[in-house]
Amino acid sequence: MEALLKPTLYAADGTLQGGRCTCGHVFFPMQGHGCEVCGRHGADLQPMTLQGRGTLLSSTVVHLHADKARPAPFTIGKIMLADGPVVRTLLVDAAREVEPGTAMATTLVAVGTGDDGQAILDLRFKPEG
Repeated sequence: MEALLKPTLYAADGTLQGGRCTCGHVFFPMQGHGCEVCGRHGADLQPMTLQGRGTLLSSTVVHLHADKARPAPFTIGKIMLADGPVVRTLLVDAAREVEPGTAMATTLVAVGTGDDGQAILDLRFKPEG
């Protein structure tokens, strides 16, 4: 059995829990505070499932983190999702250089074990294919 680390942000199939405003703006994560484009809020903001695919815009390898408990190195990527929003996220392989323009897709990786022995999974992006 497995559990998701952040089930309000993504699903077990690798899709993301975003939203769409009635003005057409698509965003991630889902929120109800107000559209960053037009300011609409409440019922004008509806949940939308976003594909777990996109294009890498940039990435950087973090070799030293201020939180000593955070293992380094790790790679952070900026990805333009196929559905529109740009997300900043962790990439799977910390040591591998990935070129901007690379097609990326979500994957779930084990990041720990819960008290009940279940694997805890978190979402990452990796080169597609």
